[in-house]
Amino acid sequence: MKIKGLLLLASVMFAMAVFAQKSGLTPHFGDVKNAYNYWLYTPEQQMETVNETAPGDSVEVTVTRPKRKPVIIFLHGASLCGNLLDRVRRYGTIDAIEKGREIDAYVIAPQNPGGAWQPQRIMNILQHVENTQPIDTARVYVVGMSLGGYGTIDFVAKYPDKVAAAMAFCGGGTSPDYEALNQVPLWVVHGTADRAVSVSQSDKIVSQMKAKGGASRLIYNRVPGWTHGTPAKLFYLSESYDWLMQHSLNDDNREVATNSIIGSNLIAHAYDGLSRSNPNVKGKYSRSKKSYSRSTRKKSKGKKRSSSRRKKRR
Repeated sequence: MKIKGLLLLASVMFAMAVFAQKSGLTPHFGDVKNAYNYWLYTPEQQMETVNETAPGDSVEVTVTRPKRKPVIIFLHGASLCGNLLDRVRRYGTIDAIEKGREIDAYVIAPQNPGGAWQPQRIMNILQHVENTQPIDTARVYVVGMSLGGYGTIDFVAKYPDKVAAAMAFCGGGTSPDYEALNQVPLWVVHGTADRAVSVSQSDKIVSQMKAKGGASRLIYNRVPGWTHGTPAKLFYLSESYDWLMQHSLNDDNREVATNSIIGSNLIAHAYDGLSRSNPNVKGKYSRSKKSYSRSTRKKSKGKKRSSSRRKKRR
């Protein structure tokens, strides 16, 4: 009975702690050692009632706790690198949410200051969020394009047992071995008219995967005529996230969902129904203030710009 009471009290306290947090979008600086600064989108919280058994105890108790939700890691391309975190909101999953796309998942959007993405630094953020939020650890997804596509491939290659599914657009990879990619449902997209990152980079990964295991969990869309920027539209389609969330680490054989959404008609309507801003997304930030860059804050102490120049720059 004492264990029952302790478990119930712990679950209630955890629920109260989570619901005390403001849902929405929040910036994070230096929260995690050996990691990147990042945005965290927190979805609307819901409660669930589950039966649990305490470790070392055979007594099952019913507890009410925050519902565990998936987490999506979004890795941006080289154009968003730097020390100004607001850049990460220019395109991709966070931008899609701000424009009104409903995604019932946590979203981690780190900013790479420059150079290749480091899988360990991304993992450190993920573990921190798992320890502080009600995350469904069986439903961790990674998405990225261009440099972020490279980062996605490298992260999945290093941590295939942590990722339920991944999407890598117009990128490549730097891992010395792609065999581990065959363990994960993976969707790769690359346009043949890409002049920034050659489609041969994705071809190389796919051929190595096939040589080392048949790539039965791979979907590869090598799209004629698509340029480097075209796959970015996939981040704004609800179907992309629906595809991801069909997968779980608990799936038998971890089979890949084969209902690929690629199609020129669908892509042409990627932004339908989305607006410039979503009033339902609240967070501790301001679109008019570049306040999340240490370098920007330092510059603000210098000479003031004239009011006319400030107007133009907005």
